[in-house]
Parts: sequence; C-alpha cells; structure tokens
Amino acid sequence: QVQLVESGGGLVQTGGSLRLSCAASGNIYSRNTMEWYRQAPGQQRELVAQASNEGSIHYTDSVKGRFTISRDNAKNTVYLQMDSLKPEDTAVYYCALLTPSTLYWGQGTQVTVSS
Repeated sequence: QVQLVESGGGLVQTGGSLRLSCAASGNIYSRNTMEWYRQAPGQQRELVAQASNEGSIHYTDSVKGRFTISRDNAKNTVYLQMDSLKPEDTAVYYCALLTPSTLYWGQGTQVTVSS
C-alpha cells in the first residue's frame, strides 16, 4: 500500500506564489509518475502536471510558464511551485502516484487565490 500526504496549500492574493509538497510512503514501485491534479467546485478533476521517475515532465497548457513540478526521488517527494497565481487556479489540489498497475491519491489540499 502507498500513502500520499500533501501540504502547502492556503490563501494567496493574485500574482502570489505557493509551493505544494507531497510525500509518498509505503511500497512504492520504482517505475512511477508523480502527478498533481486539481478540482474546482462544480468542475471535473484535471491533470495539472506530471513528472516521471525517468525525468519526463508535462504541464497542462493553462499553467505552463507559471507552475513548476519537481521531484526528489530519494525522499519520494514531489513539489509543485506555483507562481503568478490567478483566481482561476483556485481548487483542491491532489497529489497522485501512478504505477503500471495502480493510481494512488492523496487527500487533497485547498488553494485559494483571491482577486
């Protein structure tokens, strides 16, 4: 079993920054991708960014140039640095760990960007 614990959410003004962290523990398969999703009220959960253990990184178009995903494989931790935040970034942000067989979820952390 794998556990994911997120931290770093909060309230920030437009143009501000936040850094989310997600620490994974348990039986972690070495070949994996760590991901950040978000879900705004009344909307579907969307993939924001992902980083594989081999170094492949992808972002959804709306956050390119503003968000940076990184991971520390020794600590099984993934980070999401969010800069130039906009009100439309307000959502619950979820960490996920994808292996060839399973997708594990964290509990989510609220990010609120005030205008």
